[in-house]
Amino acid sequence: MLTPRNKGLVLLFYSSHKQEVLLAMSLADQVLAVNDDLPIRTDKPVHSGKVRSVYWLTPEDSARLIKEKGYDVPADAPLALMVISDRISAFDCIWQGVDGLNGVPGKGAALNAISSHWFKLFKEKGLADSHILDIPHPFVWIVQKARPVMIEAIARQYITGSMWRAYKDGEREFCGITLPEGLKKDQKLPEILITPSTKGVLTGLDGVPEADDVNVSRADIERHCQGFNFSKPADIDRYEVLLKEGFNVISDALAGLDQIFVDTKFEFGYVHDAAGNEKLIYMDEVGTPDSSRIWDGAALRDGQIVEKSKEGFRQWLLNHFPDPDILLNKNRMPERFALARDNKLPTEVMMDISNTYVGIAEKIIGHKLVRSANPKQEIIEVLRDQYGLID
Repeated sequence: MLTPRNKGLVLLFYSSHKQEVLLAMSLADQVLAVNDDLPIRTDKPVHSGKVRSVYWLTPEDSARLIKEKGYDVPADAPLALMVISDRISAFDCIWQGVDGLNGVPGKGAALNAISSHWFKLFKEKGLADSHILDIPHPFVWIVQKARPVMIEAIARQYITGSMWRAYKDGEREFCGITLPEGLKKDQKLPEILITPSTKGVLTGLDGVPEADDVNVSRADIERHCQGFNFSKPADIDRYEVLLKEGFNVISDALAGLDQIFVDTKFEFGYVHDAAGNEKLIYMDEVGTPDSSRIWDGAALRDGQIVEKSKEGFRQWLLNHFPDPDILLNKNRMPERFALARDNKLPTEVMMDISNTYVGIAEKIIGHKLVRSANPKQEIIEVLRDQYGLID
């Protein structure tokens, strides 16, 4: 039987839960979880990745925008819209929250703002351009089609994560580089270590396994220069220079914010400018919480690792589920997909991720992040009214 006191507790619980549901619904409205259904004019299928969707513009719209906006590209260069989402992926799965919170508020805008900031800084420092031509909205880039170098290049300043696990198990050679004995977990390396891997499945390259994301050495790349899509052997040196100098630019900037740049992924490609000159450029994204590890400097001095990147969410998942091997063992992918599908995460976990991404973004860009109340509608309006890409 419910006493008046018990009734009050039940009503209080119900009221509190209802407020949480309303909060989640309000947050859900701010999240762009589906980004491949925008009514953008295109004559090709929309490519939807884990986080971004790519809309290839028609040749007519590409030529019109190049002329109207004065982009430094050939008059017939193919252009695309890259629309980011607020989806959160980890261990090759998309994770969602309760009450329809199917993404992380502010995540997409944070990723775009951070990458745009670093790409702009690279150009100012005289390193190289990026594929970004225009930013119509915080969720949208207009990009030039690039011929990608088929390498995902990881630059590491500390031994941690998968490299540490392999080192602890006795492995000493990584991508043709031999590490010394006696290294400790999370220790700073003597110099920046480049550990490239294949981007996609490459076939017919002797000594390179026909699989995505397998480690390759500098010797492999030199031996198969054209197979990795380099225009000439000298560009292998150039890509390494851009990688190391780009890493140092980010590392120095983050050090000024008392943040430690641990490791990151770089991707490169080729484009032509309006005069027809070929350029090796940065592409995809760089220096973000999705593609990098960033540690808090003050915490590290106290002997603690405080992640300012997706790694913190990965660790939460590993600690949360009773059998973390499902998340680490690629032979258990069906179980892993089922785990992500059947377990909606608490709102506070999604908001912790949001605070991490938005917090580090605002540190890097130096001002408050532009947030959208209804990102999909805003994107439609700006692409229709200012770019003529929606009928």
